[in-house]
Amino acid sequence: MFKQSVSIIKFPELYNILFEVNHLFNFNIYNYVSFNEFIKKIDLSTTDSSIIIIKQKDYFLFKQKKIDKSAILMFDKFPIKLQKLTDQINSSLIKKSYEFQSKLNINKYVLNLNSRTISNNTNELKLTEKEVEIITFLNSKNSEQSILKLQEKVWGYSSELETHTVETHIYRLRKKIYDCFNDNNFIVSYNNGYKIQKLI
Repeated sequence: MFKQSVSIIKFPELYNILFEVNHLFNFNIYNYVSFNEFIKKIDLSTTDSSIIIIKQKDYFLFKQKKIDKSAILMFDKFPIKLQKLTDQINSSLIKKSYEFQSKLNINKYVLNLNSRTISNNTNELKLTEKEVEIITFLNSKNSEQSILKLQEKVWGYSSELETHTVETHIYRLRKKIYDCFNDNNFIVSYNNGYKIQKLI
């Protein structure tokens, strides 16, 4: 079972408190003596459901880094009741877990199923519900998917649906991705249908 993590940066008092009662929690605790140590050991490009705890005054260290700001939990006022402290940590972990489960990493992109956006490190593109369904369906397959298969699985096949409806949706989606990301190879067209080419 996946276990979430709490990274504590430049906050030895808090780490010592949580370490003493770590057996009561369902998350791992990591201690970093400096922001630079944290940066060296953590891959900021990965998306996970962990959180970072810092002091309020250290928040400026994160402003220029590509770290999800919602993953940062700040404490300044002590003493604090242990119950209140753990409640805030658990609440943040639950939120991050939900966000993590709603995101798909597809090649160099992140597809957010909640906000219906696809993004990379620089750009973000808003998608329709049907475009999200097309991408998630194609991403779940390793081979080309025919127009008829897309009709059946994405639209819920109906004899009244014309094949050019599917082709039009795919064309518009590919154009949107090209216009936003300059990527003409995300959804690849084959004689037998369409496929998301997985990067190795």
